[in-house]
Amino acid sequence: MHPDLVTIPCLEDNYAFLVGDAATGDAALVDAPEAGPVLRALALRGWRLTDILLTHHHGDHVAGVPELVAATGARVTGAAADSHRLPPLDRRLAGGDRVEAAGRAVEVIGVPGHTTGHIAFHMPAAGLAFTGDSLMAMGCGRLFEGTAAQMWDSLGRLAQLPAATLVCSGHEYTQANMRFALALDPADPVLRSRSGAIDEARAGGAPTVPSPLSLERATNPFLRCADPAFRAAAGLAELDAPSAFAVLRARKDAFRG
Repeated sequence: MHPDLVTIPCLEDNYAFLVGDAATGDAALVDAPEAGPVLRALALRGWRLTDILLTHHHGDHVAGVPELVAATGARVTGAAADSHRLPPLDRRLAGGDRVEAAGRAVEVIGVPGHTTGHIAFHMPAAGLAFTGDSLMAMGCGRLFEGTAAQMWDSLGRLAQLPAATLVCSGHEYTQANMRFALALDPADPVLRSRSGAIDEARAGGAPTVPSPLSLERATNPFLRCADPAFRAAAGLAELDAPSAFAVLRARKDAFRG
């Protein structure tokens, strides 16, 4: 989908992402669930890992860092607010910071909600946003540490990125997220079309991420809460957008469809 992007399945349902530069052979990694698949992807392409960017502190996003640093000497970047519970960081960042990784300009976006120190990485020239467990394909992360209000604000910041941005999220949860979305708005034709495409991809063993932000805006229920027609379809017409989001996030936690 993107010539410089490699989506790497890890563990049971995680993804890591490599962004390489064919001219220099340098590559940046976003999240490191485990080292083996990343090292194999680098060797296959002859790339040199220069940077590891971490979205948040959970073990299924950082466990591979020590082995990767030992093997490559890569520079590790993460949230300053979480430096006490991340692997040792060479760069400590916060939302609004701008840095470079493997020769690419990177904008840091604060996206608390799933965790309080969660950050996302936007590479504007490449049209890529690495959102970890904040904005996800057809969903958003559980509120393990933050509040619904924080997550709603975080999703709003991500939704303002250019529509063509590819959203690189951290897990293969898309089919389960789609089942929830269809339960809310079963007659929506765009939703049903995307559901078929997701099922087809998974049947063929293909990942459903990254996904275009334009498609997330149109189909992701957690980005549609500002739409009165969607709130009406979901039985939330009397609520404002932030309140509807909070209700939907709680419903998703209990959903068993």
